[in-house]
This record gives sequence, C-alpha cells and structure tokens, in this order.
Amino acid sequence: MRVAFMGTPQFAVPTLQALLDSDHEVALVVAQPDRPAGRGQKLVSPPTITLARSHDLPIWQPRAVKRGPFPDAWCALEIDVAVVIAYGRILPQRLLDAPRLGCVNVHASLLPAYRGAAPIQWAVLNGDQETGVTTMQMEAGLDTGPMLLQRKLPIGREDTSGSMHDSLSLLGAELLIETLDRLESLTPTPQRHEAATHAPMLAKSDGVVDWSRSAKALGCHVRGMSPWPGAFTTFRGERVKIHAARSVSGAVTMEGTGVVLGVDEELLVSTGEGVIELIELQRAGKRRQSAKDFISGTRVTQGELFE
Repeated sequence: MRVAFMGTPQFAVPTLQALLDSDHEVALVVAQPDRPAGRGQKLVSPPTITLARSHDLPIWQPRAVKRGPFPDAWCALEIDVAVVIAYGRILPQRLLDAPRLGCVNVHASLLPAYRGAAPIQWAVLNGDQETGVTTMQMEAGLDTGPMLLQRKLPIGREDTSGSMHDSLSLLGAELLIETLDRLESLTPTPQRHEAATHAPMLAKSDGVVDWSRSAKALGCHVRGMSPWPGAFTTFRGERVKIHAARSVSGAVTMEGTGVVLGVDEELLVSTGEGVIELIELQRAGKRRQSAKDFISGTRVTQGELFE
C-alpha cells in the first residue's frame, strides 16, 4: 500500500523504520516543525524527520493542519492509508477521510483505557500490571475510533515510563505492520466509551512527592515520573530528585511521614502507609548517586525529614 506517515517524536521512529523495511511504500513523512533546543536554542528536527531525510523521503512540516496550504495539498495526495503515531495534533474529519482507507493510529494503551497524551506514564503511575498498544481507525474525537488490533505487554516491578516507552514503541511498530497487512480484511471493533479513562499530559509540578501517600503508591510515582518530569522532594531546604525507590515489604512505622528511619547502607523513609527505600537520588546541580553515597555525602541522620 501507498502510505503517508504522520509522527514526530522518538516513539514514532520504530514504526517509520518498520514501514521502510516492509513491502509498503512510504510516500510522505509529516511531522511537527523544527524546534529550538539546548543551551544555544538551535533549531532541531524531530527524530522522524531525521530518519526520513536519510532515506530521501518527501517531508512536510506544516505549522497548521486546519488552515493554510496543508489541507488542500493533503487531500490531493493519492494514498491508500495514513499512519498516525504521536503526531501531536488533532486532525479534522476532512483530513481523516482523504486517504482511500482512512487513517490508522497507533496508541500506547489498551483502549479505551488511557486516552490522551500520556498513556504510558499513567499506566505506570497507577500501578497497572500490564499495558499495551492499540491500532484504531481514526475519527475526529480524541482516541475514540474503532479498534483494529491490540497487543498486551506486562509492566515489571522495575519498569519505568522510560523503559515502557521503548518497549511499547517497538511493539507498536510490529502491530502497525500486521494491521496494514490485514487492513482490508479487519473488522473494526467500537470502543466501550463508558469504560474510557484519560491520560492527560504531565506537568513538572506532577513530580512532587507526597509523603502522605503509601509506600507502594510512591514507588509507582517514582517509576512513572522517570525520566520526565522526575519525582522530587525537599531535603534540608534543597530540591532532591528521586530516580529509583521501592516499597519495603511488611515494614510498618508510626513515625509520621517523610521521616528518615534508617541510614545503615539503606535509606529508609516513612510514608502514609509503610516504608519506602530510596535507592538513587540527585541533589540540585549534582550527579545521580546511590543512596549510600547520598547518606555519606550529606551526612544524613535518623529522624531528619524529607518534605
């Protein structure tokens, strides 16, 4: 099939690569415009555009999809299907209807769970034991279209949003190719809209650690916030990022919340329910370090508070 690809971040790269390696023809790659990045604020192309250039593919990076020259140019394309994965903009119905077989989206959740911009993070934050990817026929609503195929993936106890991002991006690429290969014989399944949950985009403020929560919930919080925006707390008036932590099985405390309970090799802290072990931390302006190095470097003592 002749395919137009719409995707912007690293998550979309394996899918584009899978399309390039398949028997389908990639006629065009559409992504968000280049953005300034880094200290020098130089313009940087999205990862999908970098890959597209390496294969000499036609590239479009429109600043608007509902106005300007893009809508008419898109509708004039002679393509069989459009593949959309983490493009970053909602497409109006006119654009969705333009390809012969419509637009197929790859979404990183088991729909109708976690519609929205941050499905991977919210699955980890909520302590889910599994997630997955869904391919669906797109419609004008946000992740509301009928489903084509799904594939599940377990979330391990040590998995972070970052590790699940990488695993799901590869799984999504596989599922997309299977979907395209079978597209004209698949029967779309309507979503159960009453069962839908939502996964809004995270903000930096979401990383704040609330020590009144349970140790189990805080462990999920740390993993869900990794790598961005990161879970952070305050110690001696200084912001400290927590990169890794785990709840301590069977531990009980009556010491209040955020209290340092142990500093012998392990950094144990009380929570609203149970005890959490902080494994890897980072002080402002410093490198990441193990709990042992943090304890010795800052001379942490029992009874001090994380706030």
